[in-house]
Amino acid sequence: MIAPAQSLPTGRRHLIGIAGLSPQDITELLDLAEAEVAVSRQVEKKKSVLKGRTQINLFFEASTRTQASFELAGKRLGADVMNMSVASSSVKKGETLIDTAMTLNAMRPDLLVVRHHSAGAVALLAQKVACSVVNAGDGAHEHPTQALLDALTIRRHKGRIARLVVAICGDVLHSRVARSNILLLNALGAEVRVVAPSTLLPSGIDQMGVRVFRRMDEGLKGADVVMMLRLQRERMEGAFVPSVREYFRYFGLDAAKLAHAKPDALVMHPGPMNRGVEIASEIADGPASVIEEQVEMGVAVRMAVIEHLIGLSAEGNT
Repeated sequence: MIAPAQSLPTGRRHLIGIAGLSPQDITELLDLAEAEVAVSRQVEKKKSVLKGRTQINLFFEASTRTQASFELAGKRLGADVMNMSVASSSVKKGETLIDTAMTLNAMRPDLLVVRHHSAGAVALLAQKVACSVVNAGDGAHEHPTQALLDALTIRRHKGRIARLVVAICGDVLHSRVARSNILLLNALGAEVRVVAPSTLLPSGIDQMGVRVFRRMDEGLKGADVVMMLRLQRERMEGAFVPSVREYFRYFGLDAAKLAHAKPDALVMHPGPMNRGVEIASEIADGPASVIEEQVEMGVAVRMAVIEHLIGLSAEGNT
């Protein structure tokens, strides 16, 4: 795995990961995102702060939800936004990531939003371009804006992150969302638990400052937040779970398992959900769920990140 580039403490141009951000950096981004929520709830949702700036969304992996969120965020800030279709580009004809970076750099964009299937690819690309770069997910490495939007959602409901008990449940092994959330929640003083079968726990997970559980009833006991993860079968080579039915029986979130958490616990999921696999429909659509709100917070967080980064670039910071 390529080591991630430094990312976005005050005065830096890129957001490659949560790693490297201080609690103050994270809090400042969440505060800015809070203001962007109000903008998105206005009848007139358009700002002109990034008028004349260019944002390119470069997705080597399909992701309708994340790409749409970044596109909407850029447009609400007044930027010109282009979605680059990698499937029909010269990348599919053998062009390397470096070639792509140099080509795009020659177009003089102000921001690249990149999703790639290989961990470290976004950090590598950021070293080759003159503009700011945002990691929209790289392999099983990180997905920083997802962790920020999750934190914003939690903070709006609970008023804080510190001292909350957050249980991250499911396919931790293949999840960049889990990694970014663990880093962020630990930085802000939460107690982080991971709950999964042994086959879906990465080696060394206990060294990331989390408590590890292999039973849902134990891991969810007294939890303030239950964060479910998608079972990423497309990344699995081999039998990580006996069957989908068996997985749901032991690790899918239903009413009986949720009862072990606090009565006012929040239920979260980064999406897209596999209903009846990692979460029951009655829970996903129930009163504890904030899954739809996470989508709304995603636009606000990405507005905050884009405005912050392009603003720094305009000031000539590196």
